[in-house]
Amino acid sequence: MARIIRALTPAFVAFFILATAADAGPAWREIGEYKDSPLPAPGFKKGCEGKTPDKATCKAIAHLTGFQTQFGTHKNKYVVSHRGKITAVTLRLGNPTKDQLKFFNTNFGSPTIRLSVLKKPKHDVRHHTDLRLVSQSEIIDVSKYLGSKRVTFVLANSVVVPAHSTIAITVPTWAPIFTIKRPNDETWRASTPKGKCGDATTQSAHQAVGSVKFYDCFFKGARLLYQATFLRDPRQTKK
Repeated sequence: MARIIRALTPAFVAFFILATAADAGPAWREIGEYKDSPLPAPGFKKGCEGKTPDKATCKAIAHLTGFQTQFGTHKNKYVVSHRGKITAVTLRLGNPTKDQLKFFNTNFGSPTIRLSVLKKPKHDVRHHTDLRLVSQSEIIDVSKYLGSKRVTFVLANSVVVPAHSTIAITVPTWAPIFTIKRPNDETWRASTPKGKCGDATTQSAHQAVGSVKFYDCFFKGARLLYQATFLRDPRQTKK
């Protein structure tokens, strides 16, 4: 009998581990990464430099927080159902010319980003898309990585993500992580109230944790070029 138990134990342990892993599901995943909808190429064209750059050729965002609501057949993929943590952020960065770089750096400062976690507030404001900033990463200077097709930054401190939160990207200064002239099924929202969607002077990045901003401006045919590495909290088996 002891021989039978010793023989069965390794197989039983292997089966138990596999069954547990299957039940738990993947512990981590890349938010915003899909083979059929990869991050498209950003870019700059002549006309970006100067006092009044052509918006149709400038593929950068400044002083803004935003999140992608759809790309292709994938809807609300930056909304996380489970509690967990963001441990890294991945970007695709445009490569502006020297003149374009001078224009943006002079007007906005060095290119920077930070990851933001948004959640619906308890007291919702009617007729607005209002979201509270619940956590945020450190500010990351991306000036040395312009032109990177895929660059990943491991966060100094993981960002806590409550269940049913939205993973957004914040640009305190400016960053070439944006591309336009995309299909209309690529949509995103920006931290701008109604009536101010076309006014760049009123844009402001969402950076005060605990504060609420209106994300009323909804845009089609464009994509924010970011992904996030999400690590789900372990599922409790006993309370």
